[in-house]
Amino acid sequence: MSVLITNEVYDFNSLKDIVGVTDGSMASHIKALEKEKYISVSKSFIDRKPNTRYKVTERGRGIFKKHLDALEQLVRQQKVMSQPK
Repeated sequence: MSVLITNEVYDFNSLKDIVGVTDGSMASHIKALEKEKYISVSKSFIDRKPNTRYKVTERGRGIFKKHLDALEQLVRQQKVMSQPK
């Protein structure tokens, strides 16, 4: 999701290479994100080769922001708890 948040669109192979997973694993993760409507998928052909591209949706952007906010809150809590008393 972070790759899609910071880039307008990304194709399957480039995304797979950045994430460092197999085709099957990438397809599984993409399917889950698409099912939740966190990403949109567009398919086309480039020089007679299929090209699948992904884009984050507004819903996905909002959910990702909530996720980051929750992580930041956890970090803040850990900092407070680890300070000497």
